[in-house]
Amino acid sequence: MTKINVLYASTEGNTISFVKKLKSITEANGDEFSSRLIGDETDYANETEPYIAIVPTYLNGGTGTGPEVTEIFTNALGDYISFGRNSAYLKGIVGSGNRNFNVQFNLTGLRYAQKFGVPMLFAYELRGSQFDAEKVYNIIKPLFGE
Repeated sequence: MTKINVLYASTEGNTISFVKKLKSITEANGDEFSSRLIGDETDYANETEPYIAIVPTYLNGGTGTGPEVTEIFTNALGDYISFGRNSAYLKGIVGSGNRNFNVQFNLTGLRYAQKFGVPMLFAYELRGSQFDAEKVYNIIKPLFGE
């Protein structure tokens, strides 16, 4: 049995919906699933096990990807990952966004992957589909062992 750990940010409920799909698939395959919502009210803690982060894209400013574009609503997750040695346990990023925003789709996920030096594992749109969650499960399971 594999234990999959997920930290995530969610503002509108889209990421929570995707995490529930991922949990269902993980448990249906006989594996263990642990997830935690990280927000402004979350107390910092030292992570001791590998995890992936799932982060939606919410941006303010500009129409592209330049420095005038700033992250909003997801900063607490980035700060949490930066705390102590938490980034050492981060195995990769799963990101989301709205494809209507073109080059800004999944920009937060891409920025997190670059900032923390981990792979951008997968990107899905809005709440993601069951098929997206199955793909993510198959991508992340080997990161946690067989």
